[in-house]
Amino acid sequence: MLQHHKQNYSEVNFSGQDMRYGELIGCTFTRCSFTNGTLDEINSINCRFIECDFQGASLNGSIHTESAFENCNFSRSNLFSSKFVTCKMTGSNFTDSTLDGFSISKGDWSYTILRNARLVRQDLREVRFLEVDFSGANLEKADLRGADLTLASFSKAKLHGADVRGANMNGVDFKAFTISGMRLDKEQAILYTLSHGAKVD
Repeated sequence: MLQHHKQNYSEVNFSGQDMRYGELIGCTFTRCSFTNGTLDEINSINCRFIECDFQGASLNGSIHTESAFENCNFSRSNLFSSKFVTCKMTGSNFTDSTLDGFSISKGDWSYTILRNARLVRQDLREVRFLEVDFSGANLEKADLRGADLTLASFSKAKLHGADVRGANMNGVDFKAFTISGMRLDKEQAILYTLSHGAKVD
């Protein structure tokens, strides 16, 4: 089994490599490429990935705990049943990624691109999604209670049955999506009303 403990890698090409069942602890990867690699069931703990490329990589069943993926590219990657626990994902791109069965536990996903992502019934409570691009995403019946959705983009997203009670939705354009079937709290209902030009006394 591949093991890396407290190692630093800069601009290393891991493309196409078989890294299945690997264990990464306290490592830093800067501008490394993992494109089309096999990272199924890999386990990362307290690692940092900076501007790394995971395009087309397979990360099925991988588990990431308190790791950071900053400005990484996950486009066309397979994240089926992967887990991200208290991770920092700021600025990462998940365009055309397979996210079925993956899970997020808290963490900071600010500025990520989750355009057209399938997030049906996902438990996304208390996750920080500041200025995230959810355009066209399917968030039906997703649990977003207590999440930070400040300035997030939901253009043409599907949110029927989604629960956003207690979430911060300041700056969200409520005219860009349909709220039918959503569970809102009073503050969000006021934001929705204001966004459509009404005055609330």
